[in-house]
Amino acid sequence: MIIFFKGIGYLAAALLVFSVFSMKAPKGDKAMSGLAGAAVATFLVEALCGTVGGDVMNVDFLKAVGDASGSMGGVAAAILVPLSMGATPVFAVTAGAAVAGFGILPGFLAGYVVYFASKAVSKILPAGIDVIAGSIAVACLARFVAVFSAPFVTTVIGNIGQSIMIATQQSPIVMGLVLGGLMKMVCTSPLSAMALTAMLNLTGLPMGIASIACVGGAFSDGIMVLRLKLGGKSQAVSIMMEPLTQADLVTSNSLPIYAGDFLAGGTSGIVAVLLGIVNNAPGTSAPIPGALVPFAYNSPTVVIVAIAFAAVCGICSGFIVSAFFKETGFGRKLLTATCKGASTKKYSSMAYHAR
Repeated sequence: MIIFFKGIGYLAAALLVFSVFSMKAPKGDKAMSGLAGAAVATFLVEALCGTVGGDVMNVDFLKAVGDASGSMGGVAAAILVPLSMGATPVFAVTAGAAVAGFGILPGFLAGYVVYFASKAVSKILPAGIDVIAGSIAVACLARFVAVFSAPFVTTVIGNIGQSIMIATQQSPIVMGLVLGGLMKMVCTSPLSAMALTAMLNLTGLPMGIASIACVGGAFSDGIMVLRLKLGGKSQAVSIMMEPLTQADLVTSNSLPIYAGDFLAGGTSGIVAVLLGIVNNAPGTSAPIPGALVPFAYNSPTVVIVAIAFAAVCGICSGFIVSAFFKETGFGRKLLTATCKGASTKKYSSMAYHAR
């Protein structure tokens, strides 16, 4: 039981750190957006092309594409993080080139530091000279941050990921519920579950739980959007396929959506445990890769059954949670008190209409 609480504690601590960073750090939300983009550009391509296209379909070209993309996590992060924050493209690419060979988290830290350094360089040095001298300074700084942070980051993140995997082995059903629920919530939030699971280097059953949880939770998201009138059919389809495309809708209606996510993700995670779904491709905790990548590591029949049961879990969860917020007085009060409404969209929440 101690191992279980240790694993959950480490996961909660990691989520807290990234959440606080996203909300409180200067341009933290922009930096996290860049990190999520880096995970898509590298780990998602690696999973779909390398694992599905290469390992499952035996297409050598796709395997080469996946392997090449997967090796560039640090480079992509060091480029996209400062770019998302507003850095000059030349400096961003310079930082990325300098951290070649490092993982996505050292690249993320290097890119974050480089943004502020590049702004200082642009202010201090005259035009023309700033590009030449600045590129050299940015390259050295980015490499220094990556080299300095890599050992510490690797140790800490490795311990967290290992603790989660051990806890899953010790208490699989409970971890299926908790890990599945939390990962689906992260998947739907402005944070990226793909980036988080990639940094934690989750593999095996924990990654299988996260993958199937994201698949099941996608159905809950669609049901919640339609039944609570948070949006139309296009918003429902978008949030099911990729929740980050509807980030404003999610943040405006976070309580009902996250409640449905935890229930759907948790029950789907239990399904993954009972069927023994494994996934050895970190960073694939999203609806589409979560449904496709497990085929590379499990019996196709078992994966299809898992997806079918996860869909049922998601649909039932969506109906149960939406009924609570729609049909009960307490649920309606919570919805009105907590949902801001999507004022910038054609559609808005029930709470927004109630005002």
